[in-house]
Amino acid sequence: MPTITRKPSGSATTSGAPARRNLRDRRHAAAPVRLSYLTGQLDKILTQQLSEALASHGLTLPQYTALSVLRARARSSNAQLAQRSLITPQAASAVVKSMEANGWVTRVADPLNRRVGLLSLTKAGETLLAQCDGAADRIEQSMLGEIDEHGSQTLKDLLLTCVRNLRAA
Repeated sequence: MPTITRKPSGSATTSGAPARRNLRDRRHAAAPVRLSYLTGQLDKILTQQLSEALASHGLTLPQYTALSVLRARARSSNAQLAQRSLITPQAASAVVKSMEANGWVTRVADPLNRRVGLLSLTKAGETLLAQCDGAADRIEQSMLGEIDEHGSQTLKDLLLTCVRNLRAA
């Protein structure tokens, strides 16, 4: 059993601990890091940083995602928005309700099916989205660091391939 000794500063050390720590560090260094772990870690950090940056604009990450989707695909239904934003239809309804209340989106009836509302960005939504894009760009640039444009494009291409592969599986 290890013994505990006190350093003059008052902090405790355990005899035998450095040897165990070195062994543990060597085992962890030798273990391969799973790609799924790295992408999960990246997702968590990006989500946190984007959420903080967007909050300063009065926007949530799901709202930002929905606004971005509507910029790319105007006149989307609530169901289409949910699917493209990677959220449930119930969550999309709540996001749309808050965006409508803030004047960021409008809804008009689909001429082919009057029960379906088609969503589009308002000028206020476009302006807010442009402001938030700047924050997202800064975070992405920070993430990429010294990776050049070619490396960045290669990373995007590889990630898109991974998404397509998993969707097809």
